[in-house]
Amino acid sequence: MASKRDYYEVLGVAKNATEEELKKAYRKLAIKYHPDKNPGDKEAEEKFKEAAEAYSVLSDAQKRSRYDQFGHAGVGGASGAGGFGGQGMSMEDIFSMFGDLFGSGGFGSFGGFSSGFSSGRGSARPVSKGSDLRVRIKLSLADISKGVDKTIALNKYVPCKECSGVGCKESKDKHTCQTCHGSGVVSSVQDTIFGRMQSSTTCRTCGGVGEVIENPCSHCGGSGIVRDKESIDIHIPAGVIGGMQISLSGKGNAAPRGGINGDLLVVVEELPDENLIRNGNDLIYNLLVSVPLAAKGGEVVVPTLDGKVKLRIEPGTQPGKVLRLRGKGISVYGSRYGKGDLLVHVNVHIPHSLSSEDKKLLDQLERSEHFIPSESDRKNIDNDYRRRMMD
Repeated sequence: MASKRDYYEVLGVAKNATEEELKKAYRKLAIKYHPDKNPGDKEAEEKFKEAAEAYSVLSDAQKRSRYDQFGHAGVGGASGAGGFGGQGMSMEDIFSMFGDLFGSGGFGSFGGFSSGFSSGRGSARPVSKGSDLRVRIKLSLADISKGVDKTIALNKYVPCKECSGVGCKESKDKHTCQTCHGSGVVSSVQDTIFGRMQSSTTCRTCGGVGEVIENPCSHCGGSGIVRDKESIDIHIPAGVIGGMQISLSGKGNAAPRGGINGDLLVVVEELPDENLIRNGNDLIYNLLVSVPLAAKGGEVVVPTLDGKVKLRIEPGTQPGKVLRLRGKGISVYGSRYGKGDLLVHVNVHIPHSLSSEDKKLLDQLERSEHFIPSESDRKNIDNDYRRRMMD
């Protein structure tokens, strides 16, 4: 099996491309390789699907983050975007997911399903979808390292209890829209430079629902939804990154008249820690020791996410020395066992002011041969620096 192409290469964008740049690049390719423009061209059809697969991953912040870190394996491997790759994505899937990029009166069948790919669905009654909600959750490094469960209260649209979300109390008050005959869309055919194209627009009579209510529910006004508070449990997996977006399917706003709920998009906000600095999956702690301790050696206490631990400082420890505590960092996202390390950067405190007694003691030390730096000492520093550069 041929290896899958890089998604950024497929869309022809840089790895730091913005959401708007991704959308523009995908729209250009979709128009170029659209089946209505390339009838019977299998190669164009595959490129059309390939572009849709790439856009489905890179336009989703969470999938894009996993792809940037792990490549195709992070988003479902050979099956593409979590099971919706180009090999498993039908034309209807593509139009259903991304048709809104082209508008209801846009290029040919991009506003809905073309006659060549509707498979009878164009005449079916449409199903509305509620809008998505986005919330930010602040997490400490300890929460991020272990994963955490949160419960939040949201003010959102929920199904009306008075009418069970259908917009009216009795079924006889609801009728099929006579303008669109229940399809929710009104179709028209236009002659274009690419041939005869069918486009669809939302029915103005029923608002795209496909039904008209004569005696609407007094509680919700016929919409089938009302605003109310709802508690939602959220699981944050270990190792998430600040800015990552977690999608909870069906936890967004309820849709009018029994449609499909929107999604809840949870954006992770990483809180700075009082002592530790995150660097990928590693943590950094800047340890400050006195000159005598660095020279004589001794024991110090350093913080970790699991509590404080004792650490041995060897005699003659130089400023800039990095001590590694393995497995004391952040859990690797998507891994059950991988963890980063805690890197303790040793810094030596040099006092800014001295008493006369301090100066006398330093004058004595300055004359000691052990306190006079040698050329070999300087070379050791060079070697340590080169090793750190290679790590």
